[in-house]
Amino acid sequence: MASQGKRAGSRRAAPKPRTFRPELLALAVGVTLAVVAWGYLVYAAIDFGASARGGETQAWWFLGLASAGAIACLFVGLMLVARLLRGLGITSPPPPRESSRGSVGTTGPDVLGDPEDLPRPPGGRRAAR
Repeated sequence: MASQGKRAGSRRAAPKPRTFRPELLALAVGVTLAVVAWGYLVYAAIDFGASARGGETQAWWFLGLASAGAIACLFVGLMLVARLLRGLGITSPPPPRESSRGSVGTTGPDVLGDPEDLPRPPGGRRAAR
């Protein structure tokens, strides 16, 4: 049974129309490339590690480079996933910081700000005693 009256209406907003967003496609392609590069570098690092244990001393350097590259690709891939999730609306940005404590390098009695800006203890003044 629906509400009736002058202000009765839908409780849910109309869904937003989905649009093509090329920046999200670019992020998805970037994630894919980073993960594929990571997989290849891990495979190469395993191969270089086997060669290095076999006695090739130059393979140790290639093993180190492949490991560092794999770490970098995984890091870039995870950062791109975070941006993609933010762009899709799955995650939200952190709340903004409050900077009521005074600016950096401020000296004098007003460094901590006004007493009215400080958070009050729960329960009021009497409970704070």
